[in-house]
Amino acid sequence: MKRYYILLLISTILLSCTTQDKVRDTADFTDNWKFCMGDDSLAYNIQYDDSKWRTLNLPHDWSIEADFSSDNPATPGGGALPGGIGWYRKEFTVGKSKEDKNFYIDFDGIYWNSKVWINGHFLGERPNGYISFRYDLTPYIKPEEKNVIAVRVDNSQQPNSRWYSGSGIYRNVWLVTVNPVHVDHWGTYVTTPVVSEQKAEIKIISNIRNTEPTSQNADIYSILVDAKGREITQTNGKLKIDAQANGEIEQSISIEKPVLWSVENPYLYKIITQIKQNDKIVDEYETPLGIRYFSFDAEKGFFLNGKSVKIKGVCNHHDLGCLGAAVNTRAIERQLEMLKEMGCNGIRTAHNPPAPELLDLCDKMGFIVMDETFDMWRKKKSPYDYSQYFPEWHEKDLTDLILRDRNHPSIFMWCIGNEVLEQWSHIDADTLDLQQANMVLNFANTLDKKNVKPKELHINSLLTVKLADIVRKIDPTRPIITGNNETEPSNHIFRSGAMDIIGFNYHEYNWTDFHEKFPNQSLIITESTSALMSRGYYQMPSDSMSIWPERWDKPFDRPVHHCSSYDNCHVPWGTTHEDTWRLVKKYDHISGVYLWTGFDYLGEPTPFWWPSRSSYFGIMDLAGFPKDIYYMYQSEWTDKDVLHIFPHWNWQEGQDIDVWAYYNNADEVELFLNGKSLGKKSKTDDQFHVFWRVPYKKGTLKAISYKNGREVMTKEVKTTGEAVSIRLTADRQTIKADGKDLSFVTVEVLDAEGNAIPVADNLIDFSIEGNGFIAGTDNGDPTNSNSLKKPSRKLFNGKALVVVQSNKNSGKIILKAKSDGFEDVSIEIKTSK
Repeated sequence: MKRYYILLLISTILLSCTTQDKVRDTADFTDNWKFCMGDDSLAYNIQYDDSKWRTLNLPHDWSIEADFSSDNPATPGGGALPGGIGWYRKEFTVGKSKEDKNFYIDFDGIYWNSKVWINGHFLGERPNGYISFRYDLTPYIKPEEKNVIAVRVDNSQQPNSRWYSGSGIYRNVWLVTVNPVHVDHWGTYVTTPVVSEQKAEIKIISNIRNTEPTSQNADIYSILVDAKGREITQTNGKLKIDAQANGEIEQSISIEKPVLWSVENPYLYKIITQIKQNDKIVDEYETPLGIRYFSFDAEKGFFLNGKSVKIKGVCNHHDLGCLGAAVNTRAIERQLEMLKEMGCNGIRTAHNPPAPELLDLCDKMGFIVMDETFDMWRKKKSPYDYSQYFPEWHEKDLTDLILRDRNHPSIFMWCIGNEVLEQWSHIDADTLDLQQANMVLNFANTLDKKNVKPKELHINSLLTVKLADIVRKIDPTRPIITGNNETEPSNHIFRSGAMDIIGFNYHEYNWTDFHEKFPNQSLIITESTSALMSRGYYQMPSDSMSIWPERWDKPFDRPVHHCSSYDNCHVPWGTTHEDTWRLVKKYDHISGVYLWTGFDYLGEPTPFWWPSRSSYFGIMDLAGFPKDIYYMYQSEWTDKDVLHIFPHWNWQEGQDIDVWAYYNNADEVELFLNGKSLGKKSKTDDQFHVFWRVPYKKGTLKAISYKNGREVMTKEVKTTGEAVSIRLTADRQTIKADGKDLSFVTVEVLDAEGNAIPVADNLIDFSIEGNGFIAGTDNGDPTNSNSLKKPSRKLFNGKALVVVQSNKNSGKIILKAKSDGFEDVSIEIKTSK
């Protein structure tokens, strides 16, 4: 009993210390918001009656809740889902003990045209749907009274995007409470000017905010902590900050034999910035730190920590399939896990600032990130896109992105534009409105000081210089790049001289002789391939090529809106996966590639239009199921043993079927049909698969790979019988009871022998009991018009997906599935604090 009371006393003391020492509180501000579709000009008022509004948790994307329709003004190119205007409101209280604190609300992203109020006071607006921003609530907070945040989101003017954007407060929101003297928003900048395996020098610049009416003195500590939370070293200095102003202090520390951050070992330190006044800690702020050095060599490509690394990357849009644009950390992590398993080491955030959670995960998991800001500058690509806001907002948006993201070790490049129309001369001052023209021409007048002669540069080159200048002033440690679909030196972006690396989108015929036109410059393929595939759909003969559409601006249609998974279908401006990788692998001067795309995404259903509503470009489909090409990359990008044969083995008797095999770590593959050898095949240096043309017979197709005559791997594909049961398989059967964690459940139907039927299309209905809910369902079919939030889904080529989300109670979730002709089945998922 005595021991119990001692433990209780210790726990009480520790809890008291923890509460007392919490000088900075960054609270998750996403629960219990009120939401209403439609517009009401009085909804900002603190006394507004929102009792009939829907209660929900953020992040929230209202568009994904609807059925797909060709009538929605976003068009299939924007995902065929509705936009509109929506309002959000949240009540909260602040205790009297915090009346001397400062309060900020941080929005990670709202799509788009947001306006925010606190207690009826207008705080501001941000048109950009991907940018993160903060508002100061301090002057308007009422301690011990009701406080109301109101947010109006206007996504009514459509189409405003070339892909699915989502609508609403679709990223996280944070309520930050700090003392009057504190590290300002994105207020630290940590760099490593000297790095080797023996030693690293670390420079820390801290921006300290003082909101007091008098000047303040403070002691600023920078503490280096390793991945296990152990302090390595620290430094400190004194700073006087004027009243209602900011002060800056620069400090340096060094570390012997640092653990270097790499894609194989993404080791993370952190810097804790600590502010003391009168020996009392008044603020603590953490900054991630990955110690690494890198370079791009014109002849030899990319080097990380002195070692040659080929960047094997993918481009990804921001939606998460059936979750829509609503950010979920586990959903992003799942995507990155699958890419890492494939051998991918790079992410391009196409074509906009990403969610902070993506960058945090890339830091921890080891990805080489190209962080991208704009898909367009002054010239529009869609009728109502960001170009209308660019003249007024580009400086603020670009500045905020670099300030927010510059401490992430995973970021190696800043991309300031993707296929912007300013690459060409058909946009000049005569075609711009007065505001746009003056924006660039006024900047040109400042260039004489930098030995740049404005008269020698086109207005589009001047704009490029301006954007690059903004980046370099904030972070000169990383190269600047753009994704270009004009690959001639006449491109005004190239002519500006502002690019550190040349980025090519497609145009593979210009890769090998790159240095003839761009001597002594470095090349990376910022976007490539755009091969078209539907998971589980095969068009034969596999050695014939389908190039769809005939031209990018020429409509294309066919009765079946699916594309072949044999890697024999691509767009006219792209190539097959194998053709792309062949060049990237062969030529050292190609630093790497970012493939279009890692995952299918909502919108841009090239080469088709309605009823297609999502893309065919992904290496994985919209549900996250790998297409066959996934295993080609795994065989080339990893050292693990790979043997993958396809297609399935359910065909018509006598039909000629092309059987492909991807393999590695072997000399040859032998194929058997019902025990009879069909011969051995070996790849040549420029091949990444082998194939046999086989007259179909029911039974078992088996492949064996050999190395020096010894068996490496065996894979079988069987003809399946009638469907007799449903199988549910969860990627994780224990998840956090935090209201956010997810379990991804794969749904298949099986024959009597337990084989999954690859052509099944049964309709499955789902229900759930316990401490969770169904967050979405999907099957990877780009033509399905039903809402991805509905608890029913047909199998598409043998698979469907149910995403189960926890609530905040520990216990269990029971997911049930039923379908005509089958016994009901269920799976249990545990939830734990």
